[in-house]
Amino acid sequence: MTQTSFKVVPVLLLFATAPAVFADPPLPTFTDVTESAGISFKHSYGDHDLSNIVEGTGPGCAIFDYDNDGYLDIYFLNGCWLREVNDNFGRDLRGKLFNALYHNNGDGTFTDVTKKAGVGHDGYGMGASAADYDNDGDLDLYVLNYGPNVLYRNNGDGTFTDVTAKSGLGDPFWSLSAPWLDYDGDGDLDLYVANYLQYDAGKFRDFYPAAGYPGPLSYKAQPDHLCRNNGDGTFTDVTEETGVYFPDGRAMSAVATDLNDDGRLDLYVTNDATPNCYFVSAGNGTFKNEALKWGVAFGEGGQGASSMGPVIGDVDRNGLLDLLVPDMGYGCLLLNKGGFFIDVTAPSNLAVICGQYTGWGGLLIDYDNDGYLDVFVANGNAHHEYTEEDVLARNSGNGKFVDVARSSGPYFHEKHVGRGAAWADYDNDGDVDIIVMNLNGPAKLLRNDGGNKRNWVTVVPMRADTKMIALGTRVTLTIGDLKMVQEVTGVTGYLSHSDARAHFGLGDAEKVDLLEIRWPQGRTTKQENVKANQFLEIVQGT
Repeated sequence: MTQTSFKVVPVLLLFATAPAVFADPPLPTFTDVTESAGISFKHSYGDHDLSNIVEGTGPGCAIFDYDNDGYLDIYFLNGCWLREVNDNFGRDLRGKLFNALYHNNGDGTFTDVTKKAGVGHDGYGMGASAADYDNDGDLDLYVLNYGPNVLYRNNGDGTFTDVTAKSGLGDPFWSLSAPWLDYDGDGDLDLYVANYLQYDAGKFRDFYPAAGYPGPLSYKAQPDHLCRNNGDGTFTDVTEETGVYFPDGRAMSAVATDLNDDGRLDLYVTNDATPNCYFVSAGNGTFKNEALKWGVAFGEGGQGASSMGPVIGDVDRNGLLDLLVPDMGYGCLLLNKGGFFIDVTAPSNLAVICGQYTGWGGLLIDYDNDGYLDVFVANGNAHHEYTEEDVLARNSGNGKFVDVARSSGPYFHEKHVGRGAAWADYDNDGDVDIIVMNLNGPAKLLRNDGGNKRNWVTVVPMRADTKMIALGTRVTLTIGDLKMVQEVTGVTGYLSHSDARAHFGLGDAEKVDLLEIRWPQGRTTKQENVKANQFLEIVQGT
């Protein structure tokens, strides 16, 4: 692994006779600004007592700019009271629980615009994703539920219209995650819907009550769906003909990513207590599951782990995308070596840092802008409302991670029942902020304070036709000997949709030597000597 030689900043000492020393900027901290930002969302699983796997699985969130004003907005998922899921004691919650959309005012505050926008769905929400599926220049919203999903078309005036019936995307299964990708190269975005299992309304009772409730293998799995965009507002199920049919998976989340770096987007699906799937694109509209071949089907011990949401990022800066997969143990950090992955969870120190927790929503983010991706994981017990601290582990750049949570702000001294997590530079100040979703508790907005003391650049590749962000684009930066790679994808991690812009920490480098953008159609754009500390929008073909 190669490293760049960043410039160091001299520190002025109190005494002129003291020897000169050099030091990096102090590490950033995170401040819980939820209340001051005007966010009051609190999740509920539709009951007053956690008693089954449906209640214990969500929630997630979606971060997207629905009104194209340059600031990222937040969509929160909520549960509801359902007769087949919740106890009768929770009936007082009927009609009181809704999803919520918060508009970013651009001044650090948010306003609840759920009713105005028309997206306050009252179903049993789990996750969401956003994309311009109709190529009209604004982001639409797909809501994933226990029960039929909902597609909201963005009207371009701050409101949405429910077009689920027309689109054919009202998947009746229990859906958790839905990445968008143009798998057939026709210029419009298709959709992969990751489905979980078939809950039996509490009929299965063969379990140890003290353990909480029955686990995933107590229920029949539900197959995922790949839906082709027909270009007229409708979608067609092409799951079996494209080779992604895997009926026994129990998917927890999925990500569309080019792990083998061949210019085509593949699909990596994490499954609960069963092997994970890596569907490799053949380039002709079909896929082949090569998870075993690449070493990404199982946990370190060869078991079908309770894999949560997959996160992608170039952790070791070798130009290939790696995988972080939290689970109910220490999770897995899988490094891409070109043709296969190796599990470095233990040697990287993440096994020690994460092993005491129950991991759910993971993030790979360069929170201190030093050029290396760090790890955040939202934690919480799976079967009880037992709280746990969240993990923040700093990448030291030498293959090791260091636990920095306790020194990163008061929030990391608190305990929650964490589930989904997303990252976003919501205040556009050049460092990465975090949104955490807690089960039956308040959502948290954590502002990064100090990350932008080091240099950065955020690259926004735009389609020429719609002027929307080009999902599936691969961005590579070179600074000296250090090469950094990131894919433009919103859906990553557990149940959530993060900031789709490609953010890079540059350390003390004041410019990027070479910027390369590989577009979904395979063409490449290059720029040299790109200045640091800017949001750089690049339109394809310009």
